[in-house]
Amino acid sequence: MQTGLRIIVLGLVLGLCLGQLYNDQDPEPEPEPEVRGPNQGSLWPLPQNVQSFDVSFKLSSSSFRIVDANPSSAGPSCNILQDAYRRYYEYIFGAAKKQRESKATLVGPLDLSELHVWITSPDSECDGYPAVTSDESYQLTVDQPYAVLMAPTVWGALHGLETFSQLVFEDEYGAKSINITKISDFPRFAHRGILLDTSRHFLNIKVILANLETMAMNKFNVFHWHIVDDQSFPYVSRTFPQLSQQGAYHPYTHVYTPADVKMVIEFARLRGIRVVPEFDTPGHTQSWGKGQTNLLTPCYSGTKPSGTFGPVNPIVNTTYDFMSQFFKEISSVFPDAYVHLGGDEVDFSCWKSNPDIQKFMEQQGFGKDFSKLESFYIQRLLDIINTTKKGYMIWQEVFDNGVKLKPDTVVHVWESKGMDVEMAHVTAAGYTTIISAPWYLNYISYGQDWTNYYKVEPLNFNGTDAQKKLVIGGEACMWGEHVDATNLTPRLWPRASAVAERLWSAKDVTNINDAYSRLSAHRCRMVERGIPAEPLYTSYCPKEYKGI
Repeated sequence: MQTGLRIIVLGLVLGLCLGQLYNDQDPEPEPEPEVRGPNQGSLWPLPQNVQSFDVSFKLSSSSFRIVDANPSSAGPSCNILQDAYRRYYEYIFGAAKKQRESKATLVGPLDLSELHVWITSPDSECDGYPAVTSDESYQLTVDQPYAVLMAPTVWGALHGLETFSQLVFEDEYGAKSINITKISDFPRFAHRGILLDTSRHFLNIKVILANLETMAMNKFNVFHWHIVDDQSFPYVSRTFPQLSQQGAYHPYTHVYTPADVKMVIEFARLRGIRVVPEFDTPGHTQSWGKGQTNLLTPCYSGTKPSGTFGPVNPIVNTTYDFMSQFFKEISSVFPDAYVHLGGDEVDFSCWKSNPDIQKFMEQQGFGKDFSKLESFYIQRLLDIINTTKKGYMIWQEVFDNGVKLKPDTVVHVWESKGMDVEMAHVTAAGYTTIISAPWYLNYISYGQDWTNYYKVEPLNFNGTDAQKKLVIGGEACMWGEHVDATNLTPRLWPRASAVAERLWSAKDVTNINDAYSRLSAHRCRMVERGIPAEPLYTSYCPKEYKGI
């Protein structure tokens, strides 16, 4: 008996110690969802102003339709709207097809049969592309005799359609309903982006399009396409086809043809998403050199070439002839007003080893300061971009090194160390700024790291109101060292959704428990729509993912 008692006591003590050890390792409890009705708490990102009432209406797949209510608008001839109407009908009713019923089909008094869409501005922008200045606001009223969506432009209407689809809920028998609701909404920040890296691992077009679709579900509006880098050059250039022939992982299977690029741009446009390409130089260019002779700097070992190459060679005229022709092509292929020029992480060791570079440095009076040589190159590149009438974005190093920038330059802050000081410096100099430093989603950890992204406040730095108005938004970045088509989408979503709400919703929308409840429902919504978004925590979705 005494032996058995000792074993029990020792077991209890050991259990308490292990429990304390576990608590020490994970001191913060996981958020638990609040108990809500089937239609409550699932809007994501949360609109600016929402009024919801307990009265609900039924929606039938056989009778419900989305219609253009303003005959003078571009609706009937607007492919953006017509495409969206079909898409959101399918989102709301799933695979259900409209039943062919007679005109005598009756609509009950508690049914909602129509959503009327009004584009209120004479310039609907239906034939154009979204821009950083686009009006994305909308107003949505759900009531009898029909729901009304009003927006100045098609871009706001797209967001309103997404919100309407999120308001629809389903009972245990599969019947669709929607509550009386009034919403007035607009984004807090104009630039809400996702960066995807297609160089370190190639991403096929199907995966890119699926993530553009998911971006629209989360009201992101910028696809930052980091299309090439050291590892590969998958972009097929009409002017310099040898770049992808020699620099891609495979010249036929792992490239983006002009038709592919055009498809991505149009698919994004139909969802209100800008496509901003990045062609990063002078560093991150090893793949460029495989197809473009004499573009990169020869590195030296002592007095002899080592056979390796460094960044773009900034001291020869052929470099700038090439860049002029290449970016002229890029400006015609990508319709957005901006191109991202990179400019980050330039390794100076090869430049330092090259005797011709050293001689040039002396002639220019640069001394031993190779950041001045980098600035020399960037300045000449920017002069080239100016001739294309494009605006440009650059990583923060270009600003830090004192390069002369156009007033409308967008500075992209990515380093988390000293981020607040950097934001203050850039905005104090009067430059428009976007931030990615706290939102590198390629870093993963055990547990719910989405809360770290959600808690970020982009304007949390010392600066005047005028400075903070220069911060137009940010981007969540998914760099590709450990990501390809097999794991990109679940690693990105719904973690990126946390960034989406931070960039869209009001500043005071910060309740983690409320966010957990809504994001859990939104994650299940994405799963139901065919997106393999990973779970936040232990839970289940009424309709689990069936993609495999």
